[in-house]
Amino acid sequence: MDITELLDRCTFPSTGEPLALGVSGGADSVAMALLARAAGRDVVIWHIDHGLRPSSAEDAAMVATFASDLGLGFELRGVDLEAGADLEARAREARYTALPDDVCVAHTADDRAETVLMNMLRGAGLAGVAAPFHRVNRPLIRLRRSETHALCEAEGICPVEDEHNHDPSFTRVAVRQRLIPEITELVGRDPVPLLTRHADLVADALEVVRTAAAVIDPTDVAALRAAPRAVGTEALRGWLQAQTGADHPVDAASIERVLAVVDGRHVATEVTGGHRVARTAGTLRVERRK
Repeated sequence: MDITELLDRCTFPSTGEPLALGVSGGADSVAMALLARAAGRDVVIWHIDHGLRPSSAEDAAMVATFASDLGLGFELRGVDLEAGADLEARAREARYTALPDDVCVAHTADDRAETVLMNMLRGAGLAGVAAPFHRVNRPLIRLRRSETHALCEAEGICPVEDEHNHDPSFTRVAVRQRLIPEITELVGRDPVPLLTRHADLVADALEVVRTAAAVIDPTDVAALRAAPRAVGTEALRGWLQAQTGADHPVDAASIERVLAVVDGRHVATEVTGGHRVARTAGTLRVERRK
């Protein structure tokens, strides 16, 4: 396997500081560590034990041994989670809280394509379809999942297999196992490059819209009504996400309800995360739902 060709498509941060890598033990994150070492980078591996799987302690031990074998630093953090609604989202939030702000995670082009589809189905607007993944560093975003698995195999490493990655009750798994194969069969080609290219094009358009939206006061009803719909909508979306702390781009249904408040058809409406938007004297505000 040509690891040099893979490295040419990696985008590790250009910093003199050691790279913090979030490594679960799965093929993608293990491959990321192998590639960082091949690039001659100083690396510290971070592993988060969610305590949700019977094998979580074994997984942590495997990653610790892997780091030791490569001569890399290792940091282990545990988080407390209970089974229940929104487990996937809660686990992700707990994981990012425990990891360093500049952490590298091993999302691939396949992950981005899945996110594009999920956000389209949520009606998440331009920001959702662009799936920019700006929150943390994602150096493998131009690589395919099949390539990370092939690299692990070539290096003789057996990665951790998380059974949650095969549970279709998680939306992402259902998209991966059912929707993408259906699209592949329908269009007769691999949809991942198409979806990531579409995301890049939407991201370019989004920059133009965001530049225009940045000069609008999203609480000013008159300014929102005077702006082009795409610009006003983006101003509202960014404001709502900041005010509510939403983990995902605010969905289209919430934006439509807020626009009804802007237009005077309603005086208030509920939005994501237990919040509501109300209007008084031509000004919008976000408040906790009582």
